Amino acid sequence: MGSTGRCVIPLSECATAGEELVGGKARTLGGLLRYGWRVPPGVVVSTQAYDHFLREGDLERRVRMELGRKRLEGMRWEELWDAALRLRHTFLAAEMPDDLADAITTSVADLGDVDLVVRSSAPGEDGGETSFAGLHESIVGVRGRAALLDAVRTVWSSLWSDAALLYRRELGLDPARSSMAVLIQPLVTEDTSGVAFARDPREANRPVMMIEAVPGLCKQLVDGAVDPDRWVVDRDTGQVVEHRRGERPEGQGPLLTADELAVLHRTVRDLEDHLGWPPDTEWTGRGDALTVLQARPITRPRPPASAESDDRRPWYLALRLGADRLRRLCRRVSEELIPELAALGVSLAAEPLDDIDDDALANALRHRHDLLERWQRVYAEDFIPFAHGVRRLGVYYNDAVRPDDPYEFVALLSSEDRLARRRNDELQVLATMLRDDPKLRTTVVRVANDDLDRAALLEVLAAIPGADALRRGLDQLTHDDFDITYDGRRLADQATTLLGLVIQMAAMPPPGGDRDVGRAVARELERKLREAVGPDRDLEAEEVLATARLSWRLRDDDNLLIGRLESQLLRAVQVAIARLRANGRLGGDRSPSLELALPLADALKAGSDQPVSLAPHQIREAQPAPTEPGVSARQLTGQPGAPGLASGPACCIRNAADLNRFRAGDVLVCNAIEPSMTHLVPLANAVVEGRGGMLIHGVIIARELGLPCVNGIPGILDRVRDRDRLTVDGFLGIVAVGRADFALELGAPPDEEAL
Repeated sequence: MGSTGRCVIPLSECATAGEELVGGKARTLGGLLRYGWRVPPGVVVSTQAYDHFLREGDLERRVRMELGRKRLEGMRWEELWDAALRLRHTFLAAEMPDDLADAITTSVADLGDVDLVVRSSAPGEDGGETSFAGLHESIVGVRGRAALLDAVRTVWSSLWSDAALLYRRELGLDPARSSMAVLIQPLVTEDTSGVAFARDPREANRPVMMIEAVPGLCKQLVDGAVDPDRWVVDRDTGQVVEHRRGERPEGQGPLLTADELAVLHRTVRDLEDHLGWPPDTEWTGRGDALTVLQARPITRPRPPASAESDDRRPWYLALRLGADRLRRLCRRVSEELIPELAALGVSLAAEPLDDIDDDALANALRHRHDLLERWQRVYAEDFIPFAHGVRRLGVYYNDAVRPDDPYEFVALLSSEDRLARRRNDELQVLATMLRDDPKLRTTVVRVANDDLDRAALLEVLAAIPGADALRRGLDQLTHDDFDITYDGRRLADQATTLLGLVIQMAAMPPPGGDRDVGRAVARELERKLREAVGPDRDLEAEEVLATARLSWRLRDDDNLLIGRLESQLLRAVQVAIARLRANGRLGGDRSPSLELALPLADALKAGSDQPVSLAPHQIREAQPAPTEPGVSARQLTGQPGAPGLASGPACCIRNAADLNRFRAGDVLVCNAIEPSMTHLVPLANAVVEGRGGMLIHGVIIARELGLPCVNGIPGILDRVRDRDRLTVDGFLGIVAVGRADFALELGAPPDEEAL
């Protein structure tokens, strides 16, 4: 590029620049600065600079490739976050062209030797119809050339953040047409900051102004890290109509006095007169020190979720917790919710349902149904947001360490002692018993071929010499660890299936010392992280890492613990069906399902001899797997979940019956690996899933076991036939169907059997 003249522009000149060059935020602030408002000076890295950076780094092609893996409308929140993490990593890894880097640092030098704030100023970002406050990045406290260039790249990458991708259509995001300007200003550090809406953003016709204030930086308010003080004041007179104090230590005075509120009220009204529209204003300082940080049109409120039931974007954005909210949630989940949920499952399992009368059984059904509904709400409101602890670590680690692999941080978490891991360890203990005693194994194989229920199987094992430890272990395993549901069935009732799994594990070599290696890798990565952030941020890094590890573990455990509530509700349904059938009140083949809990409770409460009628839609029928699910594609593209390259026959898991067909060496193909079926993964050569994301259970266990995993392939069960030969490339996110052209990369000759 011959000249960087239009790449870096003083803020004072932005009033006359086009919004497509400097963005709406910088253009508005430049106008205020020009007309004498108290606005921090600054420079703008224009959209031309962004375009230059993309061309030099071939980034437009890489953005297109990332967004082409799957239709954006079909992505779950985990997949959106993954795509945004990879793009952020790509932008930060790209070199800043020397001429552009020099132009930025030279221009910023005129601002003085001060800490800087680096903010987005995307064209179209701050319109009255399409204001997307908080979707793009702001970085506070930047100092030094390297940190400044990193901050600019980070803001550029936030054009493709998960939050921005949610609003891609409204933002008009297209790699060929979208751009981002960056505003750089000195950091103004006053003791009070906040936002002021010239009109109530929730009810524009109400003649009031809304003002919020927090101690310190305004970013704490925007990020939701601090609970603000809030005033509602009359638009015309400035008289306070309502006041709510934020959560602050007792004894601290008001953040704004009556005189300071009056100055702020006059300033916002003057801004409205100057701009010609009621602004949403960010400010800092009090009285004569009041400084305007931003002014944009107030966004019109979106319709409530009930009016747009398919728009879950506000819920998604609420998952991005600030540090303080995440800290409080961490305590609530770890110290209150998980212990309560675990104890509840144990107590329900201990209740003797067979020995209680009809009225008590009806009450048990209703109680368990209500408990399950309550904990499903807790899952959505607390457990899912708690996953942000892992997301925060991913960004924190990548920004500090700059690894080649954007998912390197996962190795910091994989040694966590999760319930699913302990369950698999117990399966390995039983497998070792058979591996060490071939004679016992031969006898048990014959037993496993019989389709026995749990009680009958345990009785048969009790009669086999030397099988007592195996019987006790299987009994405890089914009672404790597999008291969960999958596909509407209790795995505790599938003892023969679990024994078959143990037999297959016994035929495989014993697991090596991979776990010790994993712990050593985690220690090394933790050392790299602490070295990268430096001693001044050591405590911060410790908290981020500790929260992420707890989030990683409990995010998996919560599913299994809620699965136990489902299992115990299903147990009550089974008892109720058996009792009504024994009394002659229920005929036909009624398959137990969670949906039958309340109808059965009503029938038991009725206490009559009348036959019970259950509506057909209340009866869950198992769906057989189609013999021809569809035409196989030659190559499928998804997201790289876990690195590696492996081949094997596909075993497509659609329902509980398919669990019995899985064999060691198969490629596990399913829509999503639920925690209740992760016990299959140690037998697999690779994992392929329709659902995508680094925070889903299939990826968690695949990475722990060193298995290739590709996920995020839409309609995978319709695009792969059972027993198709698959080659799974977890590095690139590609699944080859049939003979693989790159088979030699597996280190074996490409003969027909191997492929």
